Amino acid sequence: MPSTDDSTDSSKTGEPQYVTTFDPDTGERASEGVVSAVAALASTSPVELKPLYETVEPDALDSLVEHARRADNAGTHELWFVYEGYDVSVRSDGQIRIHDSTVPTTP
Repeated sequence: MPSTDDSTDSSKTGEPQYVTTFDPDTGERASEGVVSAVAALASTSPVELKPLYETVEPDALDSLVEHARRADNAGTHELWFVYEGYDVSVRSDGQIRIHDSTVPTTP
């Protein structure tokens, strides 16, 4: 779940507003982590959100993370997409970074 302790002022720093994690080593799926995090940020139930597959194919997202984690010395892979008004970054190291896409960021 996102933590308000991880919140930053992205309009000044360019850092994510929220950071949460999922643990692919225990079978947690990136796609489920994204839906849970966005629902928490939007203060709604996950079933109230539009289906993730309308934005990104959940199985493909999960497969990308799994494949990147199996590759030796492949580094960290990252995929960005917009979901429910949030810019979402899913990283193969289990980190999900979320920006409100309506808040301007500066480099």
